[in-house]
Amino acid sequence: MHLESVEKMLHKHQEIIRFCIVGVLATGIHYGIYLLLNRFILVWLAYTIGYVISFICNFYLTSIFTFKSKATIKKGIGFIFCHLYATSIFSSPSLYGWEWEKIMRRYLSI
Repeated sequence: MHLESVEKMLHKHQEIIRFCIVGVLATGIHYGIYLLLNRFILVWLAYTIGYVISFICNFYLTSIFTFKSKATIKKGIGFIFCHLYATSIFSSPSLYGWEWEKIMRRYLSI
């Protein structure tokens, strides 16, 4: 692959690359704070504090760095609702137990 084609690909997908960078940073912030505080306070409290701080950082970094836009209250509320929606989907009880096994068998022929 020529250097020119790599540069074109990076330019074309730079928003996705920045989005992934922000996701990795937010995860690092969450677990870094959790691991630090876990030594001094209750586990659930350390996890929650890390989560809240990383969520706020994620919002600002996503707005400013990824999408090159201003972080507003309206966008913040939308960010919260999108996150709650995604969390509700991925933590749905239907993804646990027998239904998860049923899904795996159907789509992966297990």
